[in-house]
Amino acid sequence: MFAATIFTIPQWFFLSFFIFQTVCSLCLELISFHFLVRHLPRRALDDLPKTQTGFEPQISILVPAYNEEQTIADSVRSLLQLQYAEFEVVVINDGSKDRTLDVLIEEFDLAPFPEAFPVNLQTERVRAVYLSKRNSKVRVIDKDNGGKADALNVGINLSRNPLFCTLDSDSILQRDSLQRVVQPFLDDPSTVASGGTVRIANGCQVQAGYLTAVGLPASWLGRFQVVEYYRAFWIGRLGWNPFNAMLIISGAFGLFRKDTVVRVGGYAKGCHGEDMELVVRLHRHLRLQGEPYRISFVPHAFCWSEAPENLRSLKSQRIRWQRGLSEALLMNKQMLFHPRAGTVGWLSIPFMVLFEWLSPAVLAAGYLYTAVACLVGLVSPAAMIAFLTAEIGMGILVSVSVLLVDEIAFHTYPEFKQARTLCAAAILENLGFRQLVSCWRLIGLWQSMTGAKVSWGSITRTAAWRAPGAERP
Repeated sequence: MFAATIFTIPQWFFLSFFIFQTVCSLCLELISFHFLVRHLPRRALDDLPKTQTGFEPQISILVPAYNEEQTIADSVRSLLQLQYAEFEVVVINDGSKDRTLDVLIEEFDLAPFPEAFPVNLQTERVRAVYLSKRNSKVRVIDKDNGGKADALNVGINLSRNPLFCTLDSDSILQRDSLQRVVQPFLDDPSTVASGGTVRIANGCQVQAGYLTAVGLPASWLGRFQVVEYYRAFWIGRLGWNPFNAMLIISGAFGLFRKDTVVRVGGYAKGCHGEDMELVVRLHRHLRLQGEPYRISFVPHAFCWSEAPENLRSLKSQRIRWQRGLSEALLMNKQMLFHPRAGTVGWLSIPFMVLFEWLSPAVLAAGYLYTAVACLVGLVSPAAMIAFLTAEIGMGILVSVSVLLVDEIAFHTYPEFKQARTLCAAAILENLGFRQLVSCWRLIGLWQSMTGAKVSWGSITRTAAWRAPGAERP
């Protein structure tokens, strides 16, 4: 009896952990929902023509590209159609081995453009700078391969404007997204960064660089990722926004004040999660220096990006994300419970440590312990089933609730069958997919703790959402 009682203590620990995680996630969801409901009346004005004063801050859009010949032309075309007064598009070809540079030269009629530029951040060698003969807003930088962080630092060095926007080369912005994501800089001069919402482009239709129809991915793997993105943005971004404690601005779509980023050292080269690490470092530098600042999330600024739809690419992506999370937290560990760290060091970083960084290990330990204890007779089969039901049920509760939040606020997918399919995905992803992703994240956690050196390879892009016959700009 005593042994059985002792062996039930870990089971109660695991169950309490998952309950606490669910409660915290639901609280952040309620905060997100409250924010969105307060701003819903403004959505009635969204379809009215947007006026531009010409005094909006000028923006440099930085697009790092490595082996992106399938999507790069459409991405640049979509950027040239943005509703914004003054901006430039700077594509950084990071030593691509495919026809990325050739495609850009052909599509935008590029010509070499000798240009002197300050080296505020140390980077790999710049081979050449090109300027489009068709549209003076387009510049292309060809450089030696150095990784995404190095490519972005090159873009910062060569950018001409006070704000820079980072955008993945396989992404499509809605035409008003730049207007929306810059709004925090206009509302609060202390703003140093803002980010928008990233949606999955798989299943959508893009014509001449413009999103013409919204659709769901054809595969269940893609649909599961739609639910994941909902959780990430409505819990991990918008939920922390009122506290100025958001730790992640997606590298797929973020806007930054250039002088502040240069002052803190730019993107960390060799970091697998350079986007999160930069944001956490901005928090650390500015909070510990006592400088007023704001890092904001703009839920109505949309970016559509292609998600991997094969297990190999998805595994590589999730291991890399987990390693990036580990590096961002460890490189800025002094923020944890620092007296001047505020809500970042006392709330959002502890939440990230417990429920994002360590949760794969806790989930694996919980499943393994329950299975072994049941096999040796220390836990009854009924208790094991109750534990698994509770853990999976709490995951389903969180997933379905974020779908409800998005449906009320945005109604992204207009057809009833799409909502029904997403609801099914929110349930099914908890019956194996979430556990599989947790295993991949556990691998990333282990690699980061052991310092393992790995080759990430590249994610397979299909560009199936791109309509044929797109016209040149």
